Amino acid sequence: MAPSNQPDFKGHFYALLIGAVLPLALAPWNWWPIGILSTAGLVTLLRDLSSRDCFWRSFWFGLGLFGTGVSWVFVSIHDHGQASIPLAALLTALFVIALALVFALPFSLYGAGLNRSAGAMVLTFPAIWVLGEWWRGWIFSGFPWLYLGYAHTDTWLSGWAPLTGVLGISWIAALCGALLGIAAVPRQKFTFSNTGLLAILLWLGGWYLQSLPWTKPVGEPLSIGIIQPALPLPTKWDSTQLNQILELYREDTAPLLGNDLVIWPESAIPTFADQVQPFLASMAASALDRDTALIIGIPTRNGRDPLYYNSVIGLGDGSGSYHKQHLVPFGEYVPFEQWLRGLIAFFDLPMSSFSPGPAGQSPITANGIAIATAICYEIVFPDLVARSANDANLLLTVSNDTWFGHSIGPQQHFQMARMRALENRKPLIRATNDGITALVNTRGQVVAIAPAFSREVLTGYLNPHTGQTPFSKWGSLPVLGFSLLLVIGIAWSQPHSRQRH
Repeated sequence: MAPSNQPDFKGHFYALLIGAVLPLALAPWNWWPIGILSTAGLVTLLRDLSSRDCFWRSFWFGLGLFGTGVSWVFVSIHDHGQASIPLAALLTALFVIALALVFALPFSLYGAGLNRSAGAMVLTFPAIWVLGEWWRGWIFSGFPWLYLGYAHTDTWLSGWAPLTGVLGISWIAALCGALLGIAAVPRQKFTFSNTGLLAILLWLGGWYLQSLPWTKPVGEPLSIGIIQPALPLPTKWDSTQLNQILELYREDTAPLLGNDLVIWPESAIPTFADQVQPFLASMAASALDRDTALIIGIPTRNGRDPLYYNSVIGLGDGSGSYHKQHLVPFGEYVPFEQWLRGLIAFFDLPMSSFSPGPAGQSPITANGIAIATAICYEIVFPDLVARSANDANLLLTVSNDTWFGHSIGPQQHFQMARMRALENRKPLIRATNDGITALVNTRGQVVAIAPAFSREVLTGYLNPHTGQTPFSKWGSLPVLGFSLLLVIGIAWSQPHSRQRH
């Protein structure tokens, strides 16, 4: 092993490579064993390193992970933010570096004596991995992307979702990686065999838990129609196209009236609701005549205060509204606005002055069915969705994934949405501008899906459910608390262990 004051560039290069392949475990490839092998490689590369060296080795792993896994950010900045290729590349690189730094920081703890013995490595590595995922989903408003647990949306481990959420699945997957990582450590038969047994039991437990219902159906299945307009962003935000856009929705909605629910995507109408009141009133009357709840995404504003919201409203047999709480930096608001506004077109995107909606909003209702709504980016926050899902019978997410372009972003986003259905055991409706529009049942399985990047109307049925899963009730706190106590307990015991030997 190289001295700590001399960087081991070969080890950093290996970390970069194994981090870069981890996204292959996630959508759209879904080669889930790669996620376990990638974490196993990281465990091996971090063994016996100091805190400082663990940080930098993990930083290079993070560069690989985010450099490939969030490459779609370049598409958003260049294609839709109108930044030049060099500027878009620079901003993307800075974003990836920032994420890699955030990723690496928790692993400094791993180098504080927790990576010396096989027993400590195999238990503290998954704990630190999960605490790091939570940290990444919170710091600087959060970016909870590329969680290891999402690779197991369709494996036996998905059975743990209603109990532990995606972070619990990440913990188990990282444990399996740590187990493989210590397999190369000599004379660790006892630790390997016992931890291996634990891993097998966790996989079998996931298989069994998949069969438990957790929630129960209420009422009859709902007939649902979703409009996917596939409007290019330049067209959507061109004020001269508004009348044509209104006519598109009127035309595509007409044959869907008579369904229980008709859904339009995020910001379907690219202007404030008060500016198209006659149109909305007409659509509401048509929906009411056919006993249909029309639920649409549209910007709204507070008449008393200069506050703008990214909203979803119910019309016809639907009632209520939801204002997006967790906004996207630079997309829906601009941090340090007084300095950044006007510098480049990316900092002046349409509708980038929204205010966050209040916490604890009541669900939108349709014929007695309560609908928990998450707008676009919000669906990737497990605990935010869990809080709103508690009193709901159905999950709804509306999005405009046009910002991702023809990249891996929409597939990743959809996989995370499916996990929310699994965690809360509530069916999910996903309505997007150009893909992926789908209906998902309580087991995270796709019931119906529309082709991406084309104007489509999707129809199908979902049965509302009632009840709470343990995750809906407690969120990620049990997994985070367990991980934190595990790290503290093993860290405290390490000096005593060394003294005894």
